[in-house]
Amino acid sequence: MDTRTEVRSESGPRSGRPSGHKALWWPMLVSLSHGARRCGQVWRGFSLAQQFALASSSVLMIGMLVMGIWVSEKIETGVTQNTATATALYMDSFIAPLVQELADQPRLSPESMQNLDKLMAGRDLASRIVSVKIWKPGGRIVYSNHAANIGKSFPETARLKSAWRGEVPAEYDDLGDEEDEAERRTGLPLLEMYSPIREASSGRIIAVAEFYEDATRLKRELFRTKLESWLFVAVLTLLIAGLLYGIVRRGSKTIDRQSQALENRVEQLSELLRQNEKLRARARQSSLRSTEINEHFLRRISADLHDGPAQLIGLGLLRLDGLGPREAKTPPPGDSPARDLEAIRTALSDALDEIRNLSSGLALPELEELDLAACLQKAIHTHEQRTGSMVSRQFSALPDHTGLPIKISAYRFVQEALANAFLHGEAMEQQVRASYDGTDLLIEVLDSGPGFDPDQVASSGGLGLLGLRERIECLGGQFEIDSRIGAGTRLGARIPHDISGDH
Repeated sequence: MDTRTEVRSESGPRSGRPSGHKALWWPMLVSLSHGARRCGQVWRGFSLAQQFALASSSVLMIGMLVMGIWVSEKIETGVTQNTATATALYMDSFIAPLVQELADQPRLSPESMQNLDKLMAGRDLASRIVSVKIWKPGGRIVYSNHAANIGKSFPETARLKSAWRGEVPAEYDDLGDEEDEAERRTGLPLLEMYSPIREASSGRIIAVAEFYEDATRLKRELFRTKLESWLFVAVLTLLIAGLLYGIVRRGSKTIDRQSQALENRVEQLSELLRQNEKLRARARQSSLRSTEINEHFLRRISADLHDGPAQLIGLGLLRLDGLGPREAKTPPPGDSPARDLEAIRTALSDALDEIRNLSSGLALPELEELDLAACLQKAIHTHEQRTGSMVSRQFSALPDHTGLPIKISAYRFVQEALANAFLHGEAMEQQVRASYDGTDLLIEVLDSGPGFDPDQVASSGGLGLLGLRERIECLGGQFEIDSRIGAGTRLGARIPHDISGDH
């Protein structure tokens, strides 16, 4: 029982740990997201010059730090190495003659150690050299001014190994090795250097001398040199930043002026577009109004023809009929007045028929109460009655409510197109199609007659097709002609249905 209880107590916290982490991290993520969004808004509120100043300052500051650190390290390495080389040559001239016996012996004689002690106790070296060690292969110290280190062996460091290869390595104020215990206790900044000692006769490396020089003065020089280098890098960085900022600020002002001018221009163009749209709407309304006015005018002319000249000609015919009998259809030979009278009666009768036909053609039937499909049906039916021809029709999803200008134009388009098909297309397979795609009305009148060349018809100056085109285009629509000689004809009208008949 106890074991099971322990298992549950361990598994419980484990199973609940993910939810705990989520509850801990989720508010932080939300807060970071909001903070990033606010920073983005603030950043976008800055001008181009301000954005460049912030970005370039960050980049140049990082660059200055990297460059300053790199230059400082190079200066420290160069000064340290040069100082170490000079000191090593100086010390080698004193120490090498005293330790030549190490070429044949594993250790120094007591006399050689005494000479080295006297050398290190001298005023010139004692003021500069804090400690000296002479190494034999294997990391064994054969001499040190700290007698406790003589005869001890330590692990060979990388710098000691490079000295055995003939190099003169140096390190500034790095006393972390095991054998540096005595030097660390001095509390002084020390320059540690290694110098190979060669046999005078063969040049073979017989030992390695390690010196610790008091680097207090070197430390001050390094600090001054680093400070000068940092000041130089900082001034150079500020000059570069100032120069770039000046260029970008100048460019930013130019861009701001151009942006302002562009905004003003866009505003002017927008205002012109709004005015153009108003004018276009007014022109369209004027076109719609003119369509109705033209129809009223044609209806008035039709009534005037019917009530004026037609009535007078009819009255004249009645008077002529009263002048003589009409039983004889042909006058007797030699009766010249009777023949002239019959010619006048025939001419007046033909004129009366023409005027009545013109009157009935000019006046539209009442279209106000009809829908679009009924208007088209009426135009087709009237054409069939006048010509005795048959016209097939196909209507698809026509709107129930259409403005009067559209109904007038559709009626006139079908009327004129069918008349052209009857006169020029020999009334072969006449067809009317009408459809609505939700935006535009498409009305087509087709026949399979001999066809024609649209370019030749357009250049001939005929008024029929030109009048149809103007009638459709004044409503903002498109008029189409598709005809080839021997291939029939298609006349199409695409009319925007958003045109209202209300004024």
